[in-house]
Amino acid sequence: MSEDKTVKKVSSATSPRGEMGQKYLADGKSVSMRMWEKEEPGESKPEAAREYETVGYVVEGRAELHLEGQKVLLEAGDSWLVPKGASHTYEILEAFTAVEATSPPAEVHGRDE
Repeated sequence: MSEDKTVKKVSSATSPRGEMGQKYLADGKSVSMRMWEKEEPGESKPEAAREYETVGYVVEGRAELHLEGQKVLLEAGDSWLVPKGASHTYEILEAFTAVEATSPPAEVHGRDE
């Protein structure tokens, strides 16, 4: 049995959006990427514990990550990790753009719901 070695390119200009406003980018069997683009300050996102691990990178803006009783300020150039199953939420402080990778892919089997 041969492995699939096909290159997959996704343009963010035409990427599908999820219900939380995220753009879904490239994905594979074990990992996927998504982008939060120019998220505006407002109420905190609802607290959630997801069935995937997330790593992210802040492109621009600022947000505060609340994770299991900890608070972490995220600014341009910072990266972060949210472990699988960890209760967390984000408070956007300044128009926020970030890219995240999730494993397993967040958008499969309703994991993002």
